[in-house]
Amino acid sequence: MSGPQLKIFILILMVLMVISLCNGLFVLFQDNGAPESKRTFHRLVLRVALAAALLSAMVYGFYSGKLHSSAPWNRPSLTEHTTP
Repeated sequence: MSGPQLKIFILILMVLMVISLCNGLFVLFQDNGAPESKRTFHRLVLRVALAAALLSAMVYGFYSGKLHSSAPWNRPSLTEHTTP
């Protein structure tokens, strides 16, 4: 899997997590907190599985070098300390 494909896969996982979250909220309101209904729990399990897949994809991407961080604290220093 190339870098752009991995980024698209991560984006798809994020969108699926948001859809699962909205679906879980809808089911929660629809069931009115009925204890015999396990639909909200099943949506939570799905969301946790998607989060695990997202974390695994990100760890794979950083470990393999296909993803890079552009955070300012990860950039090398532009000024080198030289002794005169």
